[in-house]
This record gives sequence, C-alpha cells and structure tokens, in this order.
Amino acid sequence: MNLRAFYRAAAVVIVLQLVLAGWGFVRVGFDAQVPIHWNAAGEANGFAAASIGFLMIPAITVGLVALFAVIPRIEPRRTNLLKSSSAYTTMAMAMLVLMLGVHAATVAAGVGYSVPITPIIGGGVGLLFVVLGNVITTVRSNFMFGVRTPWTLTSDLAWDKTHRLIGRLWVISGVLVFLSSLLGRAEFLVAVILVFTLGSTIVAVVYSYRVWKADPDKRQFGDGSRAS
Repeated sequence: MNLRAFYRAAAVVIVLQLVLAGWGFVRVGFDAQVPIHWNAAGEANGFAAASIGFLMIPAITVGLVALFAVIPRIEPRRTNLLKSSSAYTTMAMAMLVLMLGVHAATVAAGVGYSVPITPIIGGGVGLLFVVLGNVITTVRSNFMFGVRTPWTLTSDLAWDKTHRLIGRLWVISGVLVFLSSLLGRAEFLVAVILVFTLGSTIVAVVYSYRVWKADPDKRQFGDGSRAS
C-alpha cells in the first residue's frame, strides 16, 4: 500500500502541532497549568502542566501514524486492504485533520483564549463521520477496520450490504452531530453522538446477521467451508 502522501501530510501536521506547542510554551511557560479536559457543559475540569498538555495530542498523532503504518503489514486479508487503499488513506488523512484542529483549540485555550470547544470538537467529529460514511462503502472485507462482525467476516454479501447501510447512517449521523455542535450545548451534543453512534452500530450488527443468514455462500468463521 502506497502511503507516501499520508506520511507527507502527517509530517506537515506534526510539525504544525509542534510549532503551536512552541508558541504555547513561549506564551505561558512549561510549568503553567493548562486545560486538557472539558466536561459536558464545555467547562474545563482537567488540567496539566503545559509540558504535558501541549505535547499530549502531538504524541497521540505520532501513535496514530504508526498505527496506520503497521496495519497494512499485519492485516490477514492484505489483498483486500490494498484494494481499499483509497478509503484507508482518506480515513487516515481525516484523522490527521481532526487531530490538528483539536490540538490548535487546546493550545489556544491553554494560552488564555476563549475557545468554543464544543463546536470545534463536535463539529470535527461530525465532519469525520461524514467523510467515513462516504468512503466506508468501498472498503473490502478485512479484520482491521470497518464493521467487523462474525457475519460480515464470513459473508461477502453481508460485508458489502452492511457497509452500504452503515455508510448512509454515518453520513446522516455526521450531519446531525455537526448541526448539534453549532448549538453550543455540549450535553445535547454528547447525547446525539451516543444515540446515533450506538444506534447505527446496533442496526449494522443486526442487519449483518440477517444478510448472513440468507446468504447461501456464507462461510464458517476461520475456514473456507460453507456454513450449514
């Protein structure tokens, strides 16, 4: 899988995150207490030294990049993952953008700016769902990402139909989450995210079983034989 474009984008994002962290250190120093967590009302309720708060998200970003780099190497159905390279790269890029936005908001809040955390993070999550919903329909059966139930992993029909369904549900959920974030009410936003995330997951799991049940070409999990 050619991930060169992703690695270049990741390098740019990490450098920008470190530049923002450096700006934050210049403004408040290394030992100042900065917010790193906000409650459902959008109020800061968790703090840490700037040396931790301004470097935490860049460290997580590095970890995500490493994860996206390793997955293609350990995926048992690597051929299918290679065929899904466009969706895989798009998902990875979307995560980078989200991490950059969250980091920028965190540093800005840490140096004393009044940052609307709820619209920024909620809106970012909503847009991420929209992006994922649009690309997940093209993902081929694999063990690392997508709706991985025993039934989608043993039935190509269940995999394909379930991902077409979940793609539509994620796009709808993402739009609703984004619109909810504009209201600035964190409690409502959290409720919307939980309801639609859990709801779409339950629907996808049940639907995958129903499609699998009716698929004459379904296989036993772990081998190539057909199920009875």
